Amino acid sequence: MKFPISISMKGRKVIELNKKVFAVGVFAAGLASFAQYASATEYPLTLENCGRTLTFDQAPNRVVSLGQSSTELLYLLGLADRVVGTAVWLGPVQEQFRDVNATIPRLADNDPSFESVVGQKPDLVTTQFQWHIGPNGKVGTIDQFAELSIPVYTAPADCVGKDNTTGGDGTRIDAFSMDQIYQGIADLSKIFDVEERGADLIADFKAREQAAREKVAAVNGKGISALFWFSSAEIDVDPFVAGQKGAPAYVMSILGVENVIDSNDEWPTVGWETIARTNPDIIVIGKMDRRRFPADDWELKMQFLKSDPVTRQMNAVKSGNIVVMDAQSMNPTMRTIDGIETLAKAIEAFEATQ
Repeated sequence: MKFPISISMKGRKVIELNKKVFAVGVFAAGLASFAQYASATEYPLTLENCGRTLTFDQAPNRVVSLGQSSTELLYLLGLADRVVGTAVWLGPVQEQFRDVNATIPRLADNDPSFESVVGQKPDLVTTQFQWHIGPNGKVGTIDQFAELSIPVYTAPADCVGKDNTTGGDGTRIDAFSMDQIYQGIADLSKIFDVEERGADLIADFKAREQAAREKVAAVNGKGISALFWFSSAEIDVDPFVAGQKGAPAYVMSILGVENVIDSNDEWPTVGWETIARTNPDIIVIGKMDRRRFPADDWELKMQFLKSDPVTRQMNAVKSGNIVVMDAQSMNPTMRTIDGIETLAKAIEAFEATQ
């Protein structure tokens, strides 16, 4: 990859950038000040989640978390001591949680059994995806857990503006927004009576979003085009690329980047000849530990782009403007914020080479 690590800016541009960095600092400080006024939870607590009403008489003490993003969010809120089991891991846990995560039972790397989840005697189950626990959940249904008086909290990013009755991963009706992630943080911080921690975390994420916007604005980076390639059923067939309603679309939109794929599907399959005609400035490829498909391997993606007679003619490939991104940053999770920062850095470097 030919992106430089940093670029040199002189004179007026340095002054303008410093002003913008200062503005981000003021923005973050304001959010942090707001976080200090978060109130303590009053029980019983009742809240709405994915069309259901949940009531808690006290903060849960035993939580089983299905989905890496849901688990890492609990860790970020300082609730690792409440987690008694995890499952559905797409990659390594965040570095700062490696030690504590090693002490918590992993029920399965992928889908755990219903029996293994209830066997932990949880007073709450959190799930990242409704296809694990939902109307037709692979692990179990909401009703099955309700019969045992076990509430289930589903990440809003997987149900708000989304129809999960269509099979598979469902159909996103409305475009994803980080507001759905912030709603999940706010809900869990209320459930566990750690609202100040939740408000601080939201403030930090929003400040990071703003800083990424400022980074792109500082180099006049708006108007660049990009393609996000998640994976492919086979390395040389039509790839799964980001449409207009998923997490990558949000990443591109807030940075002023043009998505060359105009489909309203979250992950449509589009032919390489069609993609080549759009000739994106930047290609982002997903990196994951999963090996469901050969193209889950980012190095195979890279080899294909550079060797295929169609793809190797694209400007992004010829100039080396290919960005490797954690696939979880391409999903509607809290790691989407990392994807925003990764793309902003790539845009900064792209502009520096023009």
